[in-house]
Amino acid sequence: MSALSILQNVFGYKNFRDKQEEIIGHLLAGRSAFVLMPTGGGKSLCYQIPALLMDGVAIVISPLIALMQDQVATLNEVGVSSLYIASNLDAAQIQQAFSQIRQQQIKLVYITPERMCSTWFLRFLENIKITLFAIDEAHCVSHWGHDFRPEYQKLNLLNKVFPHIPRIALTATADSFTKVDIKHFLGLKEAPEFISSFLRENIIYIAQEKQDAKKQLLEFLLKHKHSSGIIYCNSRAKVDELTNFLQQNNHQARAYHAGLDVKIRETNHYYFLQNNNVIMVATVAFGLGIDKPDVRYVYHFDMPRSLDLFYQESGRAGRDGMPAYSIISYGFKEILDLNRMILDAEAEDLKKKYELTKLKKMVQYCDTVVCRAQLLLDFMGEKTHKCGKCDNCVTQPELIDSTVLVQKVLSTIYKVGQRFTTAHIIDILRGKNSLNVQIWEHHKLSTFGLCSEMNARNLRRIIRMLYSNGLIDIDFIIGHLKLNDKSLPILRGIQDVHLPKARIEYKRLLKDEVIWLRTESDDKLYRDILIWRHNLALKYQVSQHAILPDKTIYELVVTKPQDTNKLQDIYGIGKNRLQRFGHELISLIIKQG
Repeated sequence: MSALSILQNVFGYKNFRDKQEEIIGHLLAGRSAFVLMPTGGGKSLCYQIPALLMDGVAIVISPLIALMQDQVATLNEVGVSSLYIASNLDAAQIQQAFSQIRQQQIKLVYITPERMCSTWFLRFLENIKITLFAIDEAHCVSHWGHDFRPEYQKLNLLNKVFPHIPRIALTATADSFTKVDIKHFLGLKEAPEFISSFLRENIIYIAQEKQDAKKQLLEFLLKHKHSSGIIYCNSRAKVDELTNFLQQNNHQARAYHAGLDVKIRETNHYYFLQNNNVIMVATVAFGLGIDKPDVRYVYHFDMPRSLDLFYQESGRAGRDGMPAYSIISYGFKEILDLNRMILDAEAEDLKKKYELTKLKKMVQYCDTVVCRAQLLLDFMGEKTHKCGKCDNCVTQPELIDSTVLVQKVLSTIYKVGQRFTTAHIIDILRGKNSLNVQIWEHHKLSTFGLCSEMNARNLRRIIRMLYSNGLIDIDFIIGHLKLNDKSLPILRGIQDVHLPKARIEYKRLLKDEVIWLRTESDDKLYRDILIWRHNLALKYQVSQHAILPDKTIYELVVTKPQDTNKLQDIYGIGKNRLQRFGHELISLIIKQG
């Protein structure tokens, strides 16, 4: 059997994507590899297909039990014998797993890095024919990464204990520092790199300035009330508050953060996987382990702290290739809060400087007037065309001459000796006789009251954009605004400044969900298949996409195959799904015919 036949007959996909076939051939030749491929790019197939073609068992190292559970359940649903070994299994279940492995009944074994490095498990593997080692979420090995797991660095023993067995390290995000760490700690310095395009053409990127943030969120959710989504917040308290707010507004919202009891987190995670209209409100703790292709949006209620974190989180939307949204809601306050969080962390100065630089790029992304996909991929080291779908592409921001206003702001910063905060500068410009303004006699400055017609929000916005455009600096330790080399030409009147007008309207971009449904009959068939899938998922205790991906349902509703032979042409329907569900699906389609 060939790799292509397994792709088509087992997984139900017609063609390989990007570098998948090349990577598979590389592993089959017994060589190791480093794979950097975006979320939803098909990384798992790169080791799953070789595992099925080779004689023996593949060992997959994964950081979270929930991730292993879902991947194993999905594999078993398509007829691939696999299992996981983790702390949530009892002794009898683990012994049964070992027995199945010894009897060569299993093709893929998923395991945590902690168990992989244990002496007794290594001894067990000495008597097993191993085909390959796959190290998933490999960025966890790096101090520079946001999901650092010290146990990952111990995996360099694989190169020493099993020198002749190919290893593949896979991740969806890795900057230059992280990539060096992965290859170093995992003993892959000589392994070739397979780097795919990071362009996610199905994702629509939007960044909106906060103006009654909860109202903005509700307006978005109104158009996606039947879809699953993830809303990220920067604090546990905000997660709890927003979850309660959404529940009070009749949304099926669940919370997820490290402060919750483990059982509550697991229950909420399982509920999210089992349903197709649940909102998960979470901190970054809800990161690794999200194997749900039908997430239709990722909404950052607070701005993330870096572009690589944002890329990975936003990439959890639309993994099935269907249209999806990435929304960032941002404001000046959280920029200050995130900077303070970085500076207050227990880390070396070099690491803090590195994190502050990444945060600055995140702010620049939010305030940019160019194509967001272009800017995001440029950060990833890739050049691409304009996406034509993001907010900046659909509605080009209107630039207005802001030179005089900016000169007033810069002049005020200069006149107070660059020793005061944003709030103080705004009070001076608006002519507000606050206590600090009076104490320092700043009401006597020539710039006092020059912007009395502007509200504080608009002035904060101007100061934020000056920072994101590199025209001023901020000392985040004490919050003081500072001038820099780029400030001087503006102050001297030899350089103009054009800043984007505030954008209020985003509704052109926020289309109703399942817009491909053309008739009432289509809608009825779509809902019937969703209910059928939901019931089967409950019956077999697996996630819904393990039964059928959303993209498969889309093709079923659009093409309406009338017999099981035609089902073989549908995305995601391999032989196992055809045999198990084919007649039921045809019955549902004919019933609506």
